[in-house]
Amino acid sequence: MTLYRFEVITEDQQMIPVIIAADNDERAFELVEIELEKFYLTLPPIEEIVLYEKKKLRNDGGFVIGTDHDQYAKY
Repeated sequence: MTLYRFEVITEDQQMIPVIIAADNDERAFELVEIELEKFYLTLPPIEEIVLYEKKKLRNDGGFVIGTDHDQYAKY
């Protein structure tokens, strides 16, 4: 099992972070769309879905989800 971090970019350039646990990349992308449909009453128009990071699931681990990538480039 792998933990995936996606960034979904809408047509109005909003970034939506999505975290998925799946057995393979194809299933992970499918689950992104499924989870977005469950979360939003009206699905925003999606420009792209970007696989940002993935990690094998072990006993522990995680992702840091930032909201402004330029802010983190300074450190």
